[in-house]
Amino acid sequence: MIKGLSACALLSLLTFFLWRMPNQPQAGDVTMPAGKFNSLSYAPYRAWQTPMDKSFPSPAQISSDLRLIKGQADGIRTYSSIEGTLPETLARIKAGTDVAGLAKKAGLKLWLGIWLSSNPAINAKEMAAGIAEANAYPGTVTRVVVGNEVLLRRDLSVDDLIKDIDYVRARVKQPVAYADVTDFWAKFPQVAPHVDVVMIHFLPYWENTPLSVDGALAEIGATTEKFKKMFPGKQISIGETGWPSRGRWRGPAAPSRVNEAVFLRRFVTLADKEGVDYNLIEAFDQNWKYENEGVAGANWGIWNANRVQKFPLNGPVVEHPSWPWYAGLGALAGCLLFAAVGFRNMRLAVPAFALGNGFALACMGTLPLLYDNWLRLDALVNLPLQALLAFAAIRRAEAFLAARPPAFTRNGAEVLARLRRGRFGFDYGSLWFLFLASASVFEALLVFDGRYRDAPMAVFIVAVMASVLRLWTKDRPALGWEETLSAGALAVLALVDFVIEGPENLDFITWNVAALVLAAPVLLALWRAYKS
Repeated sequence: MIKGLSACALLSLLTFFLWRMPNQPQAGDVTMPAGKFNSLSYAPYRAWQTPMDKSFPSPAQISSDLRLIKGQADGIRTYSSIEGTLPETLARIKAGTDVAGLAKKAGLKLWLGIWLSSNPAINAKEMAAGIAEANAYPGTVTRVVVGNEVLLRRDLSVDDLIKDIDYVRARVKQPVAYADVTDFWAKFPQVAPHVDVVMIHFLPYWENTPLSVDGALAEIGATTEKFKKMFPGKQISIGETGWPSRGRWRGPAAPSRVNEAVFLRRFVTLADKEGVDYNLIEAFDQNWKYENEGVAGANWGIWNANRVQKFPLNGPVVEHPSWPWYAGLGALAGCLLFAAVGFRNMRLAVPAFALGNGFALACMGTLPLLYDNWLRLDALVNLPLQALLAFAAIRRAEAFLAARPPAFTRNGAEVLARLRRGRFGFDYGSLWFLFLASASVFEALLVFDGRYRDAPMAVFIVAVMASVLRLWTKDRPALGWEETLSAGALAVLALVDFVIEGPENLDFITWNVAALVLAAPVLLALWRAYKS
């Protein structure tokens, strides 16, 4: 007991050290000029709100947001002029409680957006509201942006887009802009004569050939100069640029809190030096974007969706500020798992803490991302199952090391048969097969529809560690066709995903190695059966 408790104390200290290592303050030497951002994209939706349900935040909530933004930026960019229905919007404009009116009170300038879609009736309402708002606040609205990535989405033909731009331009006094990605400006240069400002979107993370932070910053200056030559006499403005703080890697483009801070600081320094007009995306994380753009789409804000600033504009940045809580969870779970085998076998101390910290990593990769009810349900199912598997795995390892392996373990056929009868056992065999089969399905989704899907390490990390324990204790799984198919498919798809994601995507390299480890007990058993 004394040895066991001593091991727990030492491994708990080691746990905190290992969690602290990747969460050291970083980028303290990367600074940006004093002053404020030029402009920030602003969508007013809170963590629990979405434009999909047609609800709009209250004027008090918007005012609170704008007070925060005023401390960091000179202006904001909006994307739609309709706040509810057209009559409601016009009433807000008259009362001064619309976004432009509240921006005026906060002392912010506004790039007013008019959203154009494929629906002419809705477009007419958007233009009516935008024109009314621009004319009501001539000193606050400094630019009217008619359409955002309309050509990219193919919502309108270029001729119809030009007609709408001309319609608005004839009815407002402010400069008029259209915003789209660089490829579509190059493809449809005939739009430029109809605008005062050519607004380009430069989002290196979403490029077809993604760029690293260094590569993106090197490309920005060249892109701006290219467009100045392409459209002489027009103001060139970067309408969107930024970096996500979470999400899947795309080649060398790695989302992280540190990378977001470094990109923004270095970009603003460059823009200040070169006199580049810009807007950053975005002020606040927008949880609702997860549905269409994955985790990365929900994490472009300088503040998170709960209005907590993610990093200082100058000074060191910590990747996971809440790491001590997860380190504590990992240490506690490790102690409990070691206690589950009675502190008897010191060889199980490290595996117990590895499983405990794996569960803590699963929580860290899951709990901050509960954007909708489906994700909450996933977490409610997955995290308890990983905890049960960690407990079953350490108990099973202890039995094998003591030369008294379990006499009975359900194989895949038995698990599927029980599921067909609406039953599921929480024994080791059922849990391990469930994770193995699920991983093969996830891997197939990554291969065939992976653009917005993250590497699912948090979902399977305990199962991967359980597989390592199986290999270590020579715990050979059953070899039914269910196990063979699941492990074989997982291994093949992992190798395919290696090729798809490329050698620079460390996030998916790590996941695909983990997927091969998860499949390894079955593949090794198949090899031994073949050799014999």
